[in-house]
This record gives sequence, structure tokens and C-alpha cells, in this order.
Amino acid sequence: MRPADRHDEIVRLVLKTGEISVDDLADRLGVSRETIRRDLTALDEMGKVRKFHGGARARSVAATEPPTEGPFAARMAENTAAKRRIAYAAASLLSPGDALFIDTGTTTLALAEALIGLPSLVIITNSCRVAATVSANPDHKVFLIGGAYGADAGESLGHLAVEQIGRFRARHAFLTVGAVDPSGVMDFDVQETQIAQAMMDRVELTTILADSSKFGRRGIFEVAPWHRVDRLVTDATPPEEITAALTAEGVDLLIPAP
Repeated sequence: MRPADRHDEIVRLVLKTGEISVDDLADRLGVSRETIRRDLTALDEMGKVRKFHGGARARSVAATEPPTEGPFAARMAENTAAKRRIAYAAASLLSPGDALFIDTGTTTLALAEALIGLPSLVIITNSCRVAATVSANPDHKVFLIGGAYGADAGESLGHLAVEQIGRFRARHAFLTVGAVDPSGVMDFDVQETQIAQAMMDRVELTTILADSSKFGRRGIFEVAPWHRVDRLVTDATPPEEITAALTAEGVDLLIPAP
């Protein structure tokens, strides 16, 4: 495919999806990630797309609509290999008998799959999918938080869910977010933000799971500044500004090998 044709196809895919990752573009077009990154740089300079670390989004979407995340089913198909690496790296941090909160997200669902093979965990979650997945191991004790039902992601939300979270204590919280920048981690839904914050308030250690497509994005609601976070597990080295913020606040950075 000629570069000009590839550029046209990239623009078409970005406009169709609103936002797409470098990995997805490389897989769809059968070229290297470096080629896609160069293409996105050129298209950004031409004003055809808006490049960010790990992908690109449509300028019209960024300019005219508030930031959002796509439907849960669509996000399940994005960056699956990276999410799997993040999930197994996060699972390696646990010991038998640990109690942990897991919130609702595509990366935390990958974590649930990674936890099936681990022994004797206590898992508290607001995600029906996470609860069903980890229950495949009968040694795990699983608590499903109740509340208002969010059908898209299969999750419990609202004040009833927050109230129930407050009845538990755990060692860990493993949380997924929609955006990562030098100030901290953010999300796009106020109720999901409240769930994450409630879980953080009830644990000793907070671990954020975020693939590199989240770097440099700006969410609407702050989940937490970096001084409230203990670890970030991701698939690539963050941009310099984010790395400096992590170092300044003593946040451990875990990047699994490809």
C-alpha cells in the first residue's frame, strides 16, 4: 500500500472509531508500529487527526464532544495483548490469602482471568463479569457488590455500592482508569470514579492498571493524584512528564516484558 493510500485509510479508521491505537492500526494495515507512528505525526501536522501517545483521535470528536470512553464491548477488543501483559504482571504482585478490590474495566477483567490460577484469594468487586470469571477457581472467596446496575459494563454503581464497599477492608485495590497524565489518574464517568475512590479508601495499597493508550489523555473526573497511588502497571514507558511525576511521588512503575 502506498503511503498516501495508507494515510487515507488511517483517516477513515480514525473517523469511523473516533479514537484508535497504534497497535490496532498496525495490525489492520499490516505495517510496523514505527510506520504508523510516523504516519500519525504527518497526519497530525496536516490537521487530519489528533495524535496522542499510543494512538490518534478524530479532531472533530475532540473539538466538539466531551471526552468519553466507548462502549465496553468495543473496548474489550482494543489493546488486548497489552492488557493481558498488564494483567499477569499485576497478578504476580499477590500472595495466597490476599484480599483485594477489583473495579470494573476491560483491563481488570483481564486481571480476573489471570487470577483464576492463583490460590485462595478474597476478591471484592462491583463487576458481574469479574465475579463470574474469578469464581472459576473454587478456592477464591468472592463478594459481589450490589447497587444500581450499569448494563453496558455489567457493574454495580451508586450510593448503595459505595456504602457496601465501606463494609470491607482489603490489602489491595486494582483499578482501571480512562486517562493518565502528570497530575494523576482520571476517568470519564462520575459513578465509576466514586467506586474507585471508595475502594482506595479501604485498602493499604492501590495499583493502577492502564495501557499506554491512556497516557496524555484528559479525563473529566479525578480519580486520584499520584500521591494516593502506590503502583502503576502499564505496557510501555510513560512520557517524560508522567515518569517524573511518578518518581517525585514515589509511585512504583511496573512494565512487563513484551
